[in-house]
Amino acid sequence: MKGKVITSKELAKWCAKVALEKIGKDIVIIDLTEIEFAPTDFFVICSCESDVQMRAIVDEVDLRCKKEKMPKPKVEGINSSYWILLDFFDIVFHIFHYQARKFYSIERLWSDGNFYKLSESGRLVPIRNKTKFLYELENINVESYGT
Repeated sequence: MKGKVITSKELAKWCAKVALEKIGKDIVIIDLTEIEFAPTDFFVICSCESDVQMRAIVDEVDLRCKKEKMPKPKVEGINSSYWILLDFFDIVFHIFHYQARKFYSIERLWSDGNFYKLSESGRLVPIRNKTKFLYELENINVESYGT
């Protein structure tokens, strides 16, 4: 991606891939482009087991932005151990501790958007049954995160 102008959809996929490589869990991309007053084009959301893992994702994004000569996002919540937000303007990347993600449940707030997961080949795959997906997120238990 060096020096190349990319679309907001490509940037969302890029963020999801970084999260996946750093072992982020339950990664979802929400396309908000069809929602009239949405604050951004896409949300990328992932869960982590610890603040160390959350920082690893942030550090990897920072490193790759430098390496690929991409604009760096604005960072919020870096001193929090529950929710870090990387704001690329057209993309907002939410990195949650799994407990905070369950608590805030922003997927429910933006459930009018189109939900996608990243396939192993890097393609966006629509989540057809949002109700089931949201139910599973709300019922994540500690054992599934290994803590």
